[in-house]
Amino acid sequence: MAESCGQEQTKWITTVIMSTALQDHEISTVLQRQQHRVRYSESVETGSVIFPLSGIAFILSDTQDLLRTGEEEFYKRIQKFINIHRNSFLLLSAALHGPEEWSVMFRIQRRFLGSNLRVIPVHNPAETVKLMLTMAKVTSKPQADDTRCKIEMTKAQIIEKSPVWKMLQEYQSHRN
Repeated sequence: MAESCGQEQTKWITTVIMSTALQDHEISTVLQRQQHRVRYSESVETGSVIFPLSGIAFILSDTQDLLRTGEEEFYKRIQKFINIHRNSFLLLSAALHGPEEWSVMFRIQRRFLGSNLRVIPVHNPAETVKLMLTMAKVTSKPQADDTRCKIEMTKAQIIEKSPVWKMLQEYQSHRN
């Protein structure tokens, strides 16, 4: 349903594809409670959360799990993920991002520098869901079009009400 520019949609609901490994995860529960259509798939990378209508994909990873399992195996998973998803985000979870966690994040960013991967630190499932939904919403086609329309209208209003614009109009009318 297309909305006219400037109207707010009361509730945004979308489809989410998640790896089956996240089926019992709190993130899945929160998304379902918010009435989003959650589908599970074994064919997506473990820890993936994909918003197909927005063209955006997230992969969730706990910093401590990464430290335990080894970085090379993790890097292979991430490389596969970013080869498939053009708009990809790694959500690195830790209760507290201390020096060790920041060091891991820096190594990941350095390893994937120049790729389409963005690394975002997160602390808890509620924050993670809020972040994912915000990013998915602003990149979804109807929402992006509405935002573009609002920016154009605001720009036109600013120009129209600008004292400089009024001065130029007066100057133009005195010259004629």
